[in-house]
Order: sequence, then structure tokens, then C-alpha cells
Amino acid sequence: MKLKTRLTISFLIIIFVPVLLGSATLIFLHAMENAGEGKEYDISGNLAWSDNSIKLLVHYANLEQNKVTNYIKLDTARAVNVSDLVDFNEKIRKEGYSYLMVREGRRLIFDGSGKDHSIQLSELPSYGANSETDNILLYLKSGRPALLRQIDFISPVGEYCTAFLVTTSSTIMPETRRIYVDMMISILMILFITAVVLVGFIYKSIVPRIRELSQAADEIREGNLDKPLKSSYNDEIGELYSAFEDMRQRLSRTAKEKTKSEEEQKILISNIAHDLKTPITAVKGYAEGLIDGVANTPEKRDQYMKTILAKANEMNSLINELTLYSRIDTDRVPYNFTPINVSDFFLDCSEEIGMDLKNQGITFFYYNYTDDGTMIVADPEQLERVVHNIISNSVKYMADRPGVITLRVKDAGGFVQVEISDNGRGISPEALPHIFERMYRADSSRNSKRSGSGIGLSIVKKIVEDHGGSIWASSKVDVGTVIYFVLRKYEEGK
Repeated sequence: MKLKTRLTISFLIIIFVPVLLGSATLIFLHAMENAGEGKEYDISGNLAWSDNSIKLLVHYANLEQNKVTNYIKLDTARAVNVSDLVDFNEKIRKEGYSYLMVREGRRLIFDGSGKDHSIQLSELPSYGANSETDNILLYLKSGRPALLRQIDFISPVGEYCTAFLVTTSSTIMPETRRIYVDMMISILMILFITAVVLVGFIYKSIVPRIRELSQAADEIREGNLDKPLKSSYNDEIGELYSAFEDMRQRLSRTAKEKTKSEEEQKILISNIAHDLKTPITAVKGYAEGLIDGVANTPEKRDQYMKTILAKANEMNSLINELTLYSRIDTDRVPYNFTPINVSDFFLDCSEEIGMDLKNQGITFFYYNYTDDGTMIVADPEQLERVVHNIISNSVKYMADRPGVITLRVKDAGGFVQVEISDNGRGISPEALPHIFERMYRADSSRNSKRSGSGIGLSIVKKIVEDHGGSIWASSKVDVGTVIYFVLRKYEEGK
């Protein structure tokens, strides 16, 4: 479930659950109150404390009026005696319904209401204005309604007197206050229960997964990048899981690539150190021979000098290869792409290569099967390096038999395909997929006669791919190896 959907559900719960539960609680309390009042006060029917308050006042006034009427008729003298009125008023007040006010002539001789519910003398009706059963509705200072019953009588001394029975909502309905308290308690409980449900709903759906993400972050911080983080949730947090897992995989790949790169750097340094040690030892030995006079003839001295020069060139070649590798590894090769005529370029290449291989006792063949006007876009210097590195690698791993290297340039539709084959010892099927990898040396499979840095073919692959081409190889053990690479033709206007 989407987090947005969860929040929407939570919002609806906040709005509707308290309303529904509150309504149900009010109905229940209403029913309970009616049942309680009906039983306590002997009232039948629906006695809502909101819309039937007048009916209740009349009912309770009727209950007390008979007591007041009988009290006065039995002895009018005590009806005007304040001390007797105090006792009688306390009696009817204890029952929780009404209180008395007595007027003698124009004087109010007794007020049993207390300060909170007093009615002014001017508000009371005159003698004979109403019958004993008339209901006179007044509102007290507090705003509560009060029902007034008028009972006229004549005192023993012939004074016109009136006893007023006052029935108020505060005295007849203590249950009203109680029900409001019950309502407030019920509403607070409903809100509390709703909050607990929502907190549990949100906590269960969000917090455990956030803790899991936090634990995964701790694992990454400790360097443990191999523990996968999986999630089956199809929501925003599930998307966060996916992003976190993607980050973990990237960090893991980066860490592995960094470790691999560091290992390759160590291997490269070891290879270069080993490859430089041999020519340096030779240079040192021949130089000492010249100094010590071992080369005591012009021919010997000339031979020593040529050997020293050859070893120096070999060291220079290794240093140049290392420099180029560093540039290629950081994508800082300064390519100078230009349209090149295929026939002219490879003819010049083959002439230079042929002379060099002839001096090494290796037979070289060159064949061009493309049209004279065929063009490619390439960096001549870097493309020449590709050809030289491949042939140099073939020479390095040449077999004991007389060596043969062949360069073929073919038309392959929209591409020019270059094939460089040798008759060396070949490459085993296990090693063949790895020969273009950095620092890989298939010495055991090709029975190398010379050492090498192990970066020559990786440089070739990088240059060919930077030209928009591709490179691959085929080989048979004890038969030879063929290196292929293709470059797209150049057509003017396209």
C-alpha cells in the first residue's frame, strides 16, 4: 500500500471514527439516561435532557405542589412563620427538585432559593394572577429556566399571602451535569483509542522498515557491502529500498573495481620492474665491459654499443607503454581523428613492419583487398600503435619454428576488417577470452620467450573501441593466432 494511501486512510479515520463513535456513544448515553430517569422519577416516554426539559420541570413541579398545598392548608400560620418555612424548604430541597418563596402582602418574607437562584420581588406575579396549576416560565440570572407555581392563601391576621414553588433545571436534573461529564470522558476515550490505532497503524507500516534501512546503513558504514537489501513493498518506502539497494550495489562494484585496480597496479609495477631489470642489467654489464677494456677491438666495441642502444630502446618502449596506459586508463588520450586512405596507410605500415621483422628472421606477408579509394576516420599515430602492438605481441610469443606473420586488410561492407595472423604456439581456449584484459599474461599457454607488462593488448582494445570499432581473436594451440579488428568506413557527407 502506498504511503499516500496510508495517510489518506489515517485522515479519514481521524475524521469519521470519532464522529461515528461519538454519535453511537451519545445515543447509548441518551437511552441509558432516559431509562434511569424514567425509573427514578416514574416517567414514561422519551425524556431527552435537551428537548424535553419543560416537560420534566412540569412533572417535578406537580410532584412537589401537592406537598406545598397540603402544608399551607393544614396550617396557614406556619406558612408565614420563617422558622417553620426554613425547615420545610430544606425538606423539599433535599429531595432535589424545588424551593419556596413566600410573600406576605407586599413583603417577601422568605426566599429559599439561595443567592445563586434568587428571583426579584418585582418579577413575581400579583395575588390571584394565576391558578395553582398554571405554569409560569422564568429565566434565572444564570440563564437556566425555572418553572413557577403560585399558591395564594390568607394569613391568620387576614393578610393576602402567596407561596411560590420554584422548580429549576439545576435542582431537578443533577443527571444533566453527569451526562455531560460522561460525554466528555467518552469523547476523550474515543480520541485516545483513535490515536492509539493510528499510531499502531503508522508504526507497523513504517518504523520497522526504517529500522531495517538504518541497519543496512550501519552495515555499509562498517564496509559490509555484500548483504543484499530486498523489499516486496510497492510503495514509497519500497522505492527507497530499491534506491538503497542500487546504491549498495554501486558501492560494492566500485569497491571491487578499486580493489582490482589496486591489484592490477601492483602487478603492473612488478611486471615493469621485472622487465626493466633485464635491459638495465645488460646495459650495466656491456658498459662495464667497455670501461674495463673487454671490448678490445673496434668490432666488439661497436657490437657492445649497439646492444646498449637496443636495450635502452627497449626500456624507452616500456616507459612509453606505461605512459600511454596511464593516459588511456584516465581517458586522457589526445586523439587526432582525420580521414585516412586505407591502402596508403597500411602500405606504409607494412613496409616499416616488414623491414623490422626481416631483421628478426620472421617472414612477413601483406595483402590488401579493399578499393584504392576506401577511407576510414582514425588517429594515424594511435592506429599504427594498434598494428605494432599486435605484431609485437605475436613476435614475443612466437614458436621455435620459423616465424610467419601475415597482415590482411579486407572490405566488410560498411567496415574495414584488419586481420593479423601468426604461426605461434597459439592460445588455449581457457585463456583466449582474457587476452584483452589489463595485466593478463597467457605465458603458460603461449610459451613466451620474453617478458612483458601485460597491458599491450588492453591498450589495443581501448584504442580500437575509442575509434568506434571492435576487436576479437581466434587461436589454435600449436597452430597460431589471428587478431581481428574492424573500423567503420568513412563516406563523405554521411
